[in-house]
Amino acid sequence: MIDTILNTPLKFSKGVGVRRASLLESELCLVTYGDLLTHIPIRYLDRTKLYRINEIVEGTENPYVQFRAKVLGFAIAGAARKQRLSVEVADSSGFANLLWFQRFAWAQRSIEVGREYIFFGRPSFYNGSLSIVHPEFEPIGLSAEKSAVGVEGIYSTTEILTNEGMGTKALYKLVKQVWSECKPYIRENLPEYMTQSLNLMPRVEAYEQAHFPTSSEALQRAIYRLKMEELIPLQLGMTQNKRDRHEKSVGYNFENVGNYFNRFYTEKLPFPLTGAQKRVVKEMRADMGSGRQMNRLLQGDVGSGKTIVGLMCMLLALDNKFQSALMAPTEILAQQHYRSISEQCEGLGVNIAIFTGSTRKKERERILAELADGRIAILIGTHALIEDPVQFYKLGLVIIDEQHRFGVKQRAKLWGKSLQAPHILVMTATPIPRTLAMTVYGDLDVSKIDELPPGRKPIQTFLIKEGQRLRMIGFIKEQIAKGRQAYLVYPLIKESETMDFANLEQGAEMILHHFPAPEYATVVVHGKMSNEDKDYGMRLFASGKVQILISTTVIEVGVNVPNASVMVIESAERFGLSQLHQLRGRVGRGAEQSYCILMSGDKISNDSEKKLNAMCRTTDGFELAELDMEIRGIGDIEGTRQSGQAMNLRIANLAKDTDLLELATIEAEKILNADPNLSHPLNKPLKDLVEKMRISRGGSFSLSQIS
Repeated sequence: MIDTILNTPLKFSKGVGVRRASLLESELCLVTYGDLLTHIPIRYLDRTKLYRINEIVEGTENPYVQFRAKVLGFAIAGAARKQRLSVEVADSSGFANLLWFQRFAWAQRSIEVGREYIFFGRPSFYNGSLSIVHPEFEPIGLSAEKSAVGVEGIYSTTEILTNEGMGTKALYKLVKQVWSECKPYIRENLPEYMTQSLNLMPRVEAYEQAHFPTSSEALQRAIYRLKMEELIPLQLGMTQNKRDRHEKSVGYNFENVGNYFNRFYTEKLPFPLTGAQKRVVKEMRADMGSGRQMNRLLQGDVGSGKTIVGLMCMLLALDNKFQSALMAPTEILAQQHYRSISEQCEGLGVNIAIFTGSTRKKERERILAELADGRIAILIGTHALIEDPVQFYKLGLVIIDEQHRFGVKQRAKLWGKSLQAPHILVMTATPIPRTLAMTVYGDLDVSKIDELPPGRKPIQTFLIKEGQRLRMIGFIKEQIAKGRQAYLVYPLIKESETMDFANLEQGAEMILHHFPAPEYATVVVHGKMSNEDKDYGMRLFASGKVQILISTTVIEVGVNVPNASVMVIESAERFGLSQLHQLRGRVGRGAEQSYCILMSGDKISNDSEKKLNAMCRTTDGFELAELDMEIRGIGDIEGTRQSGQAMNLRIANLAKDTDLLELATIEAEKILNADPNLSHPLNKPLKDLVEKMRISRGGSFSLSQIS
């Protein structure tokens, strides 16, 4: 009965119907009674305390207050389109003013002079006098039930739902109604030993306290219980996947460390490896020599030297008579990899080719032939590598750069070109918060390069508001006078009617005005240009023939110009922290001091201010990634629309529940050490939860899904 009642469609609930049910699904992903019960309030209002008016002062602890008062009178003031209803109320301790700017005709009809009401709302003060805008109210006599509510949940909703009569109060009533139907059928779904060892509240009590708490302590225990109910099955599934892969996956055995690897290490390294690079190379050598398939995520901050590590893995493959493929998300990045790897391998006799959508027909035919007979050892390219005509002689290693930009099917087609699963190395320059590494990439082995090459100077970052623009112009001129170059990055190509952000076209006009030819040379690059034009512009800048590159975010990754010392990011509040950090990483690649200037509007939100100040405070990409996830949630790290239900978690929050996730991971390890297949009768509830979560996620626990 429990599954039946929780799977009941919301359209069958009183007052919902087909139209509202459709909106609840499209707006909040709520389809069934069970979905609604996991739609936990975003905050709670204490409706138990009745204040006296003179007790409500500025700095009152509660953001909302409730008091009993008599209506003395009301008045309508203001011009026709800006009218407001002002209602004066009082108790024996003082007076208050209630204001309505919308729907005041309804309030005027509903409020009776001389009658007492319970009023509830957010207090504000004008010249020391208490005011409340759009308060809730109930006549004395009808309010007993309302004031006995205790702590009342406020549910997230949307403007569309509110306009259809499904605002937060309507959702509260709907939850009460659904809960009364479901409560008798809620059963425990965790083993008794777990609820005892983790001190978890019973499931039925947890749902009741989460929606209708009787105390703040009971509420905290309820949320803790419901979050662990989600996180433990998630980590059990992740851990099982990882263990299963380690035990069963057969991989090519790269047991030889030969001439290519050793000569590169002794003769060609452009700089000594850092301790972190040495550590991850050792981890990968162990993986590829174990007889099991390597399935590893290599994450490292901007400029940490991931490509060198990837190249050493490819040379190890070549020492063992295998080919390698490196797939990059953009042609610019693929070209960058091709140039740098070709330069580093010069003199080693390694046949390296690049294959992209713009590769000419005659060159394509040559590459395809040499790839198929084994003459090409390393193939670098874009998604063109997954095309059907591309066939390898003996593919042993696949490296994916910035893999979240590729779809699962695209990646699968590439390693499907090998007789058996090749070794997989995923590289990302976007530092991934520890929480995400434990979940999104939970079934990969994770390596981290957490130190920069010696001699790099930390980039100095400054936040400059629009009113200080001339300072930025003057600073760029100083840097150009020293022989340096500058990037200016804009979020939009053309002016937008809906967004008040800087755009590239106006920016180019402004720059050309302040940096006129022939004294200064400027080039513009953006995503709507042809690849040939973009590459030409980038080559001009890289060669030093132009001093200023005006661009959109096409330069976010893959651009390496050591002489560029200034990065200006216009409308910086428009970008996420990780993207700002990636853009900043385009400078600081040479020996000279480099600078990042964040230009913002004079008035920005608190979150934007927090974000930009963090950029100025630290250059640690992992710290910034954690903060970015806090502000924005886990986002679109896998190119999958999350819609607030990241990883199918409705109550737990990966950005904020790191401690609980770690506890769940430890618990999962402990359980699987004793019962790897969850076959013990005591663990049947856990096995059922894991299977249910696996089905809801399309049969896999891995968004990375690369093997």
